[in-house]
Amino acid sequence: MSSTPRASALAPFSVRAFRFQWPADLATSWAFEMETLILGWYVLVETRSVFMLTVFASLLYIGTLLAPMFGVMGDRIGHRNLLSAMRSVYAACAITLMTFAFLGILEPVLVLAVTAIVGLVRPSDIGMRVALVGETMPPDRLVGALGIQRTTQDSARIAGALTGAGLAATLGMGPAYVVVSSFYVISILLTLKAGSARVERHPPVAGARAAARVSPWRDLKEGIGYVWHTPHLRAAMLLAFLLNLTAFPLFNNLLPVVAKDVYLSDQTTLGYMVAGAAGGALTGSIVLSRFAHRIPPARMMIIFSMAWYAMLLVFARAPDPAIGIPVLVLTGFVQCLGLVPATAMLLRYSDDQFRGRIMGIRMLALYGNLPGLLLSAPLIASIGYPNTATLYCAIGILFTLIIAVRWRAQLWRLDAPANKR
Repeated sequence: MSSTPRASALAPFSVRAFRFQWPADLATSWAFEMETLILGWYVLVETRSVFMLTVFASLLYIGTLLAPMFGVMGDRIGHRNLLSAMRSVYAACAITLMTFAFLGILEPVLVLAVTAIVGLVRPSDIGMRVALVGETMPPDRLVGALGIQRTTQDSARIAGALTGAGLAATLGMGPAYVVVSSFYVISILLTLKAGSARVERHPPVAGARAAARVSPWRDLKEGIGYVWHTPHLRAAMLLAFLLNLTAFPLFNNLLPVVAKDVYLSDQTTLGYMVAGAAGGALTGSIVLSRFAHRIPPARMMIIFSMAWYAMLLVFARAPDPAIGIPVLVLTGFVQCLGLVPATAMLLRYSDDQFRGRIMGIRMLALYGNLPGLLLSAPLIASIGYPNTATLYCAIGILFTLIIAVRWRAQLWRLDAPANKR
């Protein structure tokens, strides 16, 4: 008992599949963040339109409606195989943009078109990589593994923020995309190894039930029904949609607006802002990997979702980067402490045969980014970023409280199954 906390931080790396998956996810996440910053700044500067920036950001989420079917396919053909195919699409699109840039024919409309293709697949990547962790990781190491896995995203935001926009500014789009494409290719090669060692915790479905499950639509219907009739899953999905609607746009895609129009600064300040937020989240991931065995996941999800909104409110009123960046560090920290336990709860306290479908439905919550981003553009134009952020956070806090009260027995009580440590 006393040795568990000390060993838990790095214990997930004793699983061979995780030793390949972690660097594969890291390479993918680094490419994502570099690409998003490079193209986001390009669209904002070339079009001089906040609306076009929100259109670009929204296109990255258009595939959220397909996420449940990606979950079905992951359960059918294997999450490793599906992830490898998805990452091949990213690589092909990155190489296409690289070619356009070297030929000197890159235009915002071409960027938006290629982004739309990537956006059909990319929203499902995080869900499928989490499902693969759940597939290969013993239950007692799951929260710690998810904390470590989350470091791939957070460190990528730091690296992408500090290098992505800088590479494009100093070397040009073409050379910058050589780096992005290389990361995608590396991720494909590593992902092909990530599922080679699998922890089998349940025997395969056989007999009449196996024969009945011939349709992916039936699989999807079963998954949706399972989530809807499981109270803690339904509550978590609603909260995830709310966070994507009101918190994620402020924390991710609208930061270029703050850097350019509020702080009257440039790409360098934007890079520091994104790196600060990611640095806080990375610290949270490390804390979780160390103390995962002590936390009640559902209660942590509620507490730190509220804390995330509170910190976003403070950031909305920060007058300059000297105050805003430290606030973003704390904002990233509390965000991580809410999201990772929520994901662990979805996987640990659910039927393993629905793992891919649960994460696919969870990724469907990313659809909240679309209305959140598109509504933000006219709101920012009319009342400004600080007031828009305040409105979003007030709505988020109100509905988080409603979810916590409505599902108090499943989410707040320490003796609830979803709070089992």
